[in-house]
Amino acid sequence: MQRKHRRLAMGAAAAAGLVLAGAAVPLSPRSADAAPAAYTAPAASTTRTQPAVTTPDSVGARTALDWKACGDDGKAQCATLRLPVDWAHPDGPTFGLAIARRKALDPAARIGTLVFGPGGPGDSGVQRITTGMDRFSERLRQRFDIVSFDPRGIGASNPVTCSAALLAERPDPNIKSRKDFDATLAYNKRLRDDCRERTGPLYDHADTMSTVRDVDAIRAALGESKLSFHGSSYGTLLGAEYAETYPGRVRALVLESVIDHDVRSARSFLGAEMGAAQDSFDQFAAWCDRTASCALHGRDVRAVLRDLRDRAARGVLADPQTPGRALTEFELLVVTYKQFYGPDWEKLASLLSALEASKPVQPVPAKAAEGTGTDNFTAQFCSDWNLPIRDYNEFARLSRRSERIAPDMHGTRPVMALTACLGWPKPVANPQHRLKARTAAPVMMLNAVHDPATPYTWARSVARQIGPKATLLTYAGSGHGVYNSGPCTRDAIDGYLISLKAPARGTVCPAVPQ
Repeated sequence: MQRKHRRLAMGAAAAAGLVLAGAAVPLSPRSADAAPAAYTAPAASTTRTQPAVTTPDSVGARTALDWKACGDDGKAQCATLRLPVDWAHPDGPTFGLAIARRKALDPAARIGTLVFGPGGPGDSGVQRITTGMDRFSERLRQRFDIVSFDPRGIGASNPVTCSAALLAERPDPNIKSRKDFDATLAYNKRLRDDCRERTGPLYDHADTMSTVRDVDAIRAALGESKLSFHGSSYGTLLGAEYAETYPGRVRALVLESVIDHDVRSARSFLGAEMGAAQDSFDQFAAWCDRTASCALHGRDVRAVLRDLRDRAARGVLADPQTPGRALTEFELLVVTYKQFYGPDWEKLASLLSALEASKPVQPVPAKAAEGTGTDNFTAQFCSDWNLPIRDYNEFARLSRRSERIAPDMHGTRPVMALTACLGWPKPVANPQHRLKARTAAPVMMLNAVHDPATPYTWARSVARQIGPKATLLTYAGSGHGVYNSGPCTRDAIDGYLISLKAPARGTVCPAVPQ
């Protein structure tokens, strides 16, 4: 197998144990000595419909950040902002929020600061700034300082820390029996207790509403009276709830690949996610059928995946990077699903072809994990979503429905969002609700019609919840995170962020050919 395919397969295998999250990434060594900046943020409104009236200036909150050079090229700047773990008790324990920025390339044309909200949960915004700026156009970089951060519990911001050995024991999310269901409940409790003890008090305050307060602290510390924010994927929940909590502090808000936090049940959540995953697989299969360069052209792509799933379920599908290790069926689905994000259909076809040609594995005992690891997903996601499943019988019904909705992709990553939260204490810190974001500023949204992770129906639902201030730009193609899917989407968002003028309602950007 070619080297790029080995890396791809193993990247998914490793990520599968961390659910939907990316790897935690520390600040670069050059930024490690960034001094914490003291900060006391204004209290947010006690209700979602009434914004806070206390201003940062009135409490002496505009504290200069101590920026230090960082990043691969040394041209980024990093700092640490000291914030309360629990915003309801601002005089209690604190943590350091890691922030990074690159200053506007044309200071004379600078509009202000654009804050990027990373996705995941689990993505590092600091890494986004320090290791490359391909996420942001040259046009935006000329006019804005670009800032992002590691959300609380992630990366260099008091990461959720757990036993590596315990993380390695995470059970398969595709539960097959009542015994497996009960074992997952017991495992989740052991993991919560372990992570809480190792992480400290922040473990119980990793929800998105707490991060909303952190973002307002960033805004004030940067000296911005209003926030320009671009959230992608899970970052759209952060942006939407910021606008709901502080509607008068929004200058511009972009929501790209949109999370709908008004989905109230495990049935609705899993049904929408599995439908999106199957739709993406259907798009891939159709492309392969009509494209001679597809490594599986002329083949029954669905039959190929079924065969690979069967081999993985029997424990004989070789992990191409780790001799003696077998890919699980869940890991195979993860690597398939992840290639829908770009999408990168050529790479997926080549990978499946190479896996099909691989020899059966002869498993050897795995070496026990040592030390600590990070769980970038559970503490945040399970604090934001109440998706209860009463017992194994209900889970089995959901699984059967999932298989009907997604015959090729049932059992992929979204099911782990449910199983990882089984037994999570109720009520959750930031439960689902209908969004009430009544900003004076226009809100710009964009979503692919064939998005594998945030269904287009979710974007339409959130646009309705926001109301007449929201404009939804539709990308007619495939992928997750489509700002850079051609000049149509990129220019529309850039123009909005710079001028605050949205394109005409109903605008559709054409799909970019693969």
